[in-house]
Amino acid sequence: MLRQEKGITLVALIITIIVLVILAAVSIAAVYQSNIVNYAVNGAQNYATEAGKENKILESTAAIMSSTVSAIQSIMKK
Repeated sequence: MLRQEKGITLVALIITIIVLVILAAVSIAAVYQSNIVNYAVNGAQNYATEAGKENKILESTAAIMSSTVSAIQSIMKK
């Protein structure tokens, strides 16, 4: 009697790998053609710029608040 083997064949494995490579190549080409990478880089640069501006505003606000608190404390002590 013939013995039946269960499992994947080498041919099916090779075909699967070829299909995956083709899909990966098409996907990578689509990403570069749609400039998604450029949008991400620009977004990161814009975020860094705006974060720097926000930090400067927060530092100046903190300085104003600190001087205001000091003035209030000096008035309260009198």
